[in-house]
Amino acid sequence: MKRLLATITFLFKFATLGLAFAFIIIVFKPDLIPERAQVVSIHESRPGNSAERRQPDSYANAVEAAAPAVVNIYTATIKPSPHSSRSLLNKFLFDELDLPERPPKVETNLGSGLILSKQGYLLTNYHVISNASEIEVMLNDGRSSRASVVGHDPETDLAVLHIKLKDLPVITIGDDRNLRIGDVVLAIGNPLGVGQAVSMGIVSATGRKRLGLNTFENFIQTDAAINPGNSGGALINTRGELVGVNSAIFSRSGGSQGIGFAIPVNLARSVLKQIIEHGRVIRGWLGVRMTNLTPDLAGKLRLKEPFGVVISGVYEGGPADKAQLQSGDVLLSVDGKQIYDARSMLDLIAQRKPGDTVRLAGIRNNQRFTARATVKERPPMTRR
Repeated sequence: MKRLLATITFLFKFATLGLAFAFIIIVFKPDLIPERAQVVSIHESRPGNSAERRQPDSYANAVEAAAPAVVNIYTATIKPSPHSSRSLLNKFLFDELDLPERPPKVETNLGSGLILSKQGYLLTNYHVISNASEIEVMLNDGRSSRASVVGHDPETDLAVLHIKLKDLPVITIGDDRNLRIGDVVLAIGNPLGVGQAVSMGIVSATGRKRLGLNTFENFIQTDAAINPGNSGGALINTRGELVGVNSAIFSRSGGSQGIGFAIPVNLARSVLKQIIEHGRVIRGWLGVRMTNLTPDLAGKLRLKEPFGVVISGVYEGGPADKAQLQSGDVLLSVDGKQIYDARSMLDLIAQRKPGDTVRLAGIRNNQRFTARATVKERPPMTRR
């Protein structure tokens, strides 16, 4: 018992001495204490816990849903040879020389198209069928049909065709407003005439304008490979829904360089509907020629930003003329919406229906003014 008490007493004294020694070190020599390792908190993903994080191994289901409604389009354009339609003088000369008359020249073109209705309406690019004498449509199931042109809109580079076949596959229309930069998209078409093919990429940008391709632009940019022959084909999402109509590429070599442009499906659908219902696209028109407001002129007018357009000409008898607008007027807004440049002005007026009245605000002779104009239907424009 005495030995146990002695042991406990010894341990107690040793522990007390250790605590006292530790206290002295902490108070008088803290630098002798080794630093504790810093704990860093990072946020790591949890693999396999979310269906949204899992990327599909294949887009075959999306392609299978959309591809049957993507068609190949072949066109032939007959161009008379210099001697096929002779003037009287030419006829006299060639008859005297007894030269044979040359046959007309036939130029061919290829592209793609989209079946949008069971009634046989197709959508494609205007430049695919422009000036075509004959249009042949080849379906993915091997059937073919001559196509007639229902109408076209050169200012958006779209055209509507019609074929007479039964049991047509139809592509599902999506909504391009839901597209985000980085979304996976697939391009389906007839590149270089090799037959239907699919390429994959992402949405590189949306709302691309001022490219000088069309009068009215709002392109989806993608790095999915688009080559000649893809024009008029489908740009779909991973659910197989149509989000754009492949239209153009930016290329120095003529081949795909990862910069392709598609017309948004909502714009294409609007054009399709108007062409089927009216035979043309109806847009508002003010009847002015205009140029962008320069920073120098904006400074002279004491404007904070060089936003607006300068009227450089007024069409006689047009809406602007009747509203007493003049060359040199600077327009700043339409119905309270700011005009950034000539392109935005064009878009704002085009969205109005013929007969709509718009309120214009601007500057004339350094004085603010307002005017009201009743827009008319935009005259048809030709292209290519």
